[in-house]
Amino acid sequence: MSLRNVGIVYRKELLDSLRERRTLISMIVAPLLLMPMLTFGFGFAAYKLVSEARREVPRVMVLGGEDSPGIIAQLRALNTIRLVPPRADYVDQIANKKIRAAVEIPKGFDAAMNRGQSTDVMVYVYEGDIRSSFAAQRVERFFRDLRDRTVRARLETRNLSESLLRPFGITQKNVVPPEKVWGSIFGGVVAYMVILLCLTGAMYPAMDLTAGEKERGTMETILCSPVSRTHLVLGKFLTVLTASLATAALSIFSMAMTILGAKSTLGGLNPDSPTMLKVTVNPKAVVAVFVMILPIAVIFSAGLLAIALFAKSFREAQTYISPLTILVVMLAVVSVLPGVELNARLALLPIVNTSLVSKEILTGTYHWNYIALIFASSCVYAALALGVAVKLFQREDVLFRA
Repeated sequence: MSLRNVGIVYRKELLDSLRERRTLISMIVAPLLLMPMLTFGFGFAAYKLVSEARREVPRVMVLGGEDSPGIIAQLRALNTIRLVPPRADYVDQIANKKIRAAVEIPKGFDAAMNRGQSTDVMVYVYEGDIRSSFAAQRVERFFRDLRDRTVRARLETRNLSESLLRPFGITQKNVVPPEKVWGSIFGGVVAYMVILLCLTGAMYPAMDLTAGEKERGTMETILCSPVSRTHLVLGKFLTVLTASLATAALSIFSMAMTILGAKSTLGGLNPDSPTMLKVTVNPKAVVAVFVMILPIAVIFSAGLLAIALFAKSFREAQTYISPLTILVVMLAVVSVLPGVELNARLALLPIVNTSLVSKEILTGTYHWNYIALIFASSCVYAALALGVAVKLFQREDVLFRA
């Protein structure tokens, strides 16, 4: 094998790729802008939507209660909700978001309370709608307070202590540092985004260096050059790998800068900063994540070259690669799912293993046995993918498919 020939092909293809606008966007612009947009843009939008929902005085319908003027009067006195007249189509009213919730007062509620009898209040909500949930929380908080006051009053009339109902208390205390708690949540999203950007960074160069060459009619010219096909495919592979690794490196760098910027900007505004701003950027973790991404970048680069080689045009290559993109998204998103933990079985599943171990590394946890197993297995998968790409470049029926 001639490294000089591979280097010549690599330099030529790299320069051509850097002149391609789509490659520059996917390799440089996307990773540098995506992390700040996700952190600040979506974070600000979510904060604003939740704040508006909390400030809203929700419309709540009261069903029944005609024989219980006392509880109705207390509900009307609340300034956190606005009562509306009852209607038979209250379910449709909630579903169409004309009202946020409805509360059903059972018959004889006031009389039952005075007699010391137990009764139930039903609250109807639109599950999944944040504004409806806030409205239901306010109604439930009112009735919980009413229940507690009633219990205390009944105990006082019997000269009984309130501790009879609470013989002991239960306290939950978090023993894990807040940085680790939020790192677990944030690390899963970062691992998912880095893997996805690693794929998109390799996607356009791989299609351009295979299907693009066929579409432009330059594939035959390149094959006629005094360079073996093995050297040719390795040079193209290194070009795609460079784009993939550059995208991964820039996305990790953007992630680190975004966290530092958020801490300095938002954390400096308030001494009691939220817990999520206590996430620290550990250079060791950043380097470790990048090392774990290396075999994945090789798999993506070789796999995309092999798939795109079957296409006769850039558009056809996009059609072939779309299922791979969906598959990668489904595998990488495992790190974001709650309750999924790294084990020996998942350590052998490509992409999933890298996604999970990157999440663990970003939280400061290093399972060295799993790290070694994941890196070794990923290297094997990468070697197989590269071998397939080299073999396909030797086949005339693939290169010149009609």
